[in-house]
Amino acid sequence: MSHTIRQKAKLLARVRRLKGQMEAIERALENEAPCAQILNQVASVRGAVNGLTAELIEDHIHEHVVHADGAAREEGAAQLVEVIRTYLK
Repeated sequence: MSHTIRQKAKLLARVRRLKGQMEAIERALENEAPCAQILNQVASVRGAVNGLTAELIEDHIHEHVVHADGAAREEGAAQLVEVIRTYLK
């Protein structure tokens, strides 16, 4: 069983909070909220996305690199490198 399936409820809760934060930014823009308020909301979303990303990367490392063997470990490491390269662009 994949770590994302085992952690499904927790991960979905984080995504739903992010969705709520994005909707709050949309409402703030629609209501012409002050720039600083919107920037703070955007910074919060960025932090939340970074937290979710870090959690997924950590779980991937444990599941597909540390506790994997042979070809599965190599594939897990290759996937991680690809994701990190994309993330850092």
